[in-house]
Amino acid sequence: MKNNFDVQSIGIKSKANKVYEFIAKPENLSLWTKAFVKADKTSAIMVTPNGELPIELETIIAKENGTIDWVMTMPDGSVGKAFSRVSENGENAIYSFVLLAPPVPLEQLEGALSEQKLILADELKRLKQILEHNY
Repeated sequence: MKNNFDVQSIGIKSKANKVYEFIAKPENLSLWTKAFVKADKTSAIMVTPNGELPIELETIIAKENGTIDWVMTMPDGSVGKAFSRVSENGENAIYSFVLLAPPVPLEQLEGALSEQKLILADELKRLKQILEHNY
């Protein structure tokens, strides 16, 4: 059975608390992800191959654990989830992200996840650049 998830991480030359505070604000999702044009504490506009899609967005944060998780409810009621953690690494941070396969039909699963893995790798590089140079 093939995995229906991917785990990626990136080292960021910035204090963990600074990285955490940036990622924990849903308003910042559009700055480093390709998936969102706009986001706030309860909703987001997601970019899809078929255009923009308004969704419900819940950001679940636990600063004491360094976790930032998202629950995305699509208009059809399907739910997507993403889990992440900021960890201290001396004076720097490690950001790890668990990407779950999107809520798509089984026959589309592998292609959708493969594409999202590449997108996530680019997004993590963008996040690193923002936090190390511009924020």
